[in-house]
Amino acid sequence: MTKYILALDQGTTSSRAILFDHGGRIRGLAQQEFPQIFPHPGWVEHDARDIWRSQLAVAQQVLKETQVAATDIAAIGIANQRETTLLWDRKTGEPIANAIVWQDHRTAGLCDALREQGKAPLFQQKTGLVIDSYFSGTKLKWLLDNVPGARSRAERGELAFGTIDAWLIFKLCGIHVTDTSNASRTLLFNIQSLKWDEELLDLLDIPHSLLPQIVPSSQLIGHTDTSHFGIPIPIAGIAGDQQAATFGQACHQPGMAKNTYGTGCFMLMHTGKAAVPSKNSLLSTIGWTHGGRSDYLLEGSVFMAGAAVQWLRDGLGIIQTSAEVEALAASVPDTGGVVFVPAFAGLGTPYWDAYARGTIVGMSRGTTKAHIARATLASIAYQSADVLEAMQKDSAIELKELRVDGGAARNDLLMQFQADVLGVPVVRPVVTETTALGAAYLAGLAVNFWGSQQEIAAQWQVERCFEPTMPAAERMQRLTIWRRAVDRAKAWVGESL
Repeated sequence: MTKYILALDQGTTSSRAILFDHGGRIRGLAQQEFPQIFPHPGWVEHDARDIWRSQLAVAQQVLKETQVAATDIAAIGIANQRETTLLWDRKTGEPIANAIVWQDHRTAGLCDALREQGKAPLFQQKTGLVIDSYFSGTKLKWLLDNVPGARSRAERGELAFGTIDAWLIFKLCGIHVTDTSNASRTLLFNIQSLKWDEELLDLLDIPHSLLPQIVPSSQLIGHTDTSHFGIPIPIAGIAGDQQAATFGQACHQPGMAKNTYGTGCFMLMHTGKAAVPSKNSLLSTIGWTHGGRSDYLLEGSVFMAGAAVQWLRDGLGIIQTSAEVEALAASVPDTGGVVFVPAFAGLGTPYWDAYARGTIVGMSRGTTKAHIARATLASIAYQSADVLEAMQKDSAIELKELRVDGGAARNDLLMQFQADVLGVPVVRPVVTETTALGAAYLAGLAVNFWGSQQEIAAQWQVERCFEPTMPAAERMQRLTIWRRAVDRAKAWVGESL
């Protein structure tokens, strides 16, 4: 019997590969960062070749370092940064331009125009999404309209569009597919019919020939080329990173929710086998498709979480490593009145303001780098509190606990403050690498490495539970001050991004 599942976790700032055993335990991990490209304010790009090289390298590295043979891998599961948009040449397999990253807001003006034309209800009804430059559809239109020759080549069938899952699978095994969870983030996919929507394609002037085939999230999809690992390995699981993390957190029943603290913050609540339309600027999205049925989620998206801590490191230079932020923040008892709104790439749920920008208010001569560090951690918790409030209104479900994961979930100071400002317990599992774990579970189910979702759910274990201790009146006062600061950050720049 094969012994492991290999999860490829392709993120916004790094590519990782993690080996999981049958108990859902990590047996090996390799990680490699890759360059971020910022050509203009508000623009964020990746060289897709860097993504491919780094992802293949860490996959090969983790097998070498653990001395695990490719024959011991039952299947590969892929979790990926979502919405990031890429066009490549079908024959050569080479990208025709840099990928436009999910954080990029160059198409904010186009989104404004669509809203002004009254198209927002149509897009929400069909896709579950709001019209925003966050999603792939307008990014793809921009590439077609602005990369020389792209539109004519697309119409001749020479080009392929994909999010990063599709790109990796194309490079690994030469087929052009995406799963329902990633397709549901494009503004082009009907989450009711589970098909590309011709009306939306026409609105954005996107040729159908560009699009990948839709496949389930958990199913044997193809096999890797022998040049990569010496033998063909099945690829059997695909999910966007946040849906994968929700699956990895065993949030398989309606009302269960998780929050992932990565580059951004993403809170998702399971709503069952049908999409729940949002009245509070949340996203209705497909979680995963398995066994012929799709599970649906409500999602709130915070664009800047761990990325704000990275800015303290790389932009301000007040910490040397991201891990140092907890000790620096803990060196002061509070923020000293400082409130930081890290709207570097606009604001996501529930504000959806592409023109907001990063703002620090409340500073005095007594403000130190420690106060700014503490305000940075607080901003992550406050943004998540805004999302939860909207989520509870939409779902009419009062959350009993929030399961957490991602790099910043290891920060005890942040997790305790998160519990305080939410007013609900925050529960951290033993395995916090739940994005990769979810991809592994989806792949493992498809090849019978695991027998059922119940078997998977039984592996989930609590490492620590953070109980709220802040009085309700103080919580409300802090959130009121936070929202005053958010108002200062809104609509800061004009349409000329």
